[in-house]
Amino acid sequence: STMTALSQGYMLGLYILGFPEGLAAQLFAGLTAIGLAVGYSFIGSTWLLRKTEGSLQKKAIIWARHGIWGFAGGLLGASLATPLASERIFYKWFGFPEVVLLAPVPLMSVLLVSLLVFILRRPYIGSDAWSWLPFATTIVLFALAFVGLAYSFAPYIVPDRLTIYEAASAPESLIIILFGALFVLPVITGYTVLLYAIFRGKATALSYT
Repeated sequence: STMTALSQGYMLGLYILGFPEGLAAQLFAGLTAIGLAVGYSFIGSTWLLRKTEGSLQKKAIIWARHGIWGFAGGLLGASLATPLASERIFYKWFGFPEVVLLAPVPLMSVLLVSLLVFILRRPYIGSDAWSWLPFATTIVLFALAFVGLAYSFAPYIVPDRLTIYEAASAPESLIIILFGALFVLPVITGYTVLLYAIFRGKATALSYT
């Protein structure tokens, strides 16, 4: 799982920069790899905070308190690099009126990170009434990050090189994929709902050594 997270982060870093060559790009991709792995571990710790109790929950709170800084640093690094990687993206972010329309995304991200830092320091965070909040907030932060990336790179699938229209398959192939998706997506959705129903509540039998 660590190799998977690092690999995803490495490719994300290169993707943000447009797959360039050179030492600087490799170093940025390496930092992105670490940042994404920390982000995944952070969301995992917030899930454990919600789903467990006792000694494991206390450890999850400590992991989350440390992990929030790496997670926030990764978000900040990706946010700074994205507009600098492309002049088109820079003006898409900071041109007018785009800068006004896009402003709620970074502002919400800063507020949510601040909320996480605050709430994770509270002594009542392990209670059932509040333990869901860090996990839910982290999910929203991940969603905002994906929205920011999608907005920045659209309509390109490879930044400034290949659009989604140029990368699309023939209409006949897309129709086959559509019918497959219409069958597979409901199955995946139902399976996910079933898993959450089975594992709802606290994992009281879970032990930690």
